[in-house]
Amino acid sequence: MATETFVLYQYTPSLICAILLAVLFGLSTIFHLYQRIQTHAQYFNPFIVGGIFEIIGYGARAVSHFHETSTTIYAMQSLFILLAPILYAASIYRVLGRVITFLHGEHLSYVSVRWMTRIFVGGDILSFIIQGAGGGIMTQGTSNFATIGSWVIVAGLIVQLLSFGAFLITSLIFHWKIIQNPTVESQRFKSAWTFFMPRDWRGLLCACYVVSVLILIRSVYRVAEFVQGNDGYLIGHEVFLYVFDAALMFLVMLMMNVMHPSVVLQKKEEPVNEAKSVRWTSDSMEQVV
Repeated sequence: MATETFVLYQYTPSLICAILLAVLFGLSTIFHLYQRIQTHAQYFNPFIVGGIFEIIGYGARAVSHFHETSTTIYAMQSLFILLAPILYAASIYRVLGRVITFLHGEHLSYVSVRWMTRIFVGGDILSFIIQGAGGGIMTQGTSNFATIGSWVIVAGLIVQLLSFGAFLITSLIFHWKIIQNPTVESQRFKSAWTFFMPRDWRGLLCACYVVSVLILIRSVYRVAEFVQGNDGYLIGHEVFLYVFDAALMFLVMLMMNVMHPSVVLQKKEEPVNEAKSVRWTSDSMEQVV
């Protein structure tokens, strides 16, 4: 029983869908790279790497259409697609810390900004390691290893869900507190509502919520998929992968193309300098008087 062969796919992977997703992720990633270069937003580097992971994953999946029994290609497409959302999450965590600092709202966050990125990204790294290990175990080629690997991945996904849940709670509490007790900066940097959302910190936080919910839905799907096992209904039908993983993760990338954090965070430089100038002038006048 321990040597029973592990069937990699319950179907022939779709060549057209894999190529289409690789192209779509490629276009979005190129645009993210352009935005990164233009805005020097280093905190979004993990997000771009996540896009590259998706390109490699779906590229390998396209190749697997012709090599369904290749364990190496299977491992590539599985791991890169599985791990990409963790990198998206790492950048989103960093965005929250920057928004809080941007608005001078550190006193309104129940998690210290200094520790926020370390805690949430640390959870992401742990999830990354666990899921990567589980994916490696699954590719050993036997049913027993596949079962063990699936449960290791489930553990990693649960860590990711807990980390994301804590992040959402932290973000929502901060959002509620700053509405109740607005800072000068939160009032100063407000834009008019557009058809989609305001191009300010409120819109950026809303975009982060949407992205977080999409990643959470995808993670719940993945947990259900691996709990069912290799002979389960979800893993046996390719359409679920494209609906509950590929499509959702492309929307994540597209959302952050539209509402890139730099649109908000780079607004601070000119107004803040002006505010500092006003305060200095006032102080100077008081001293003169």
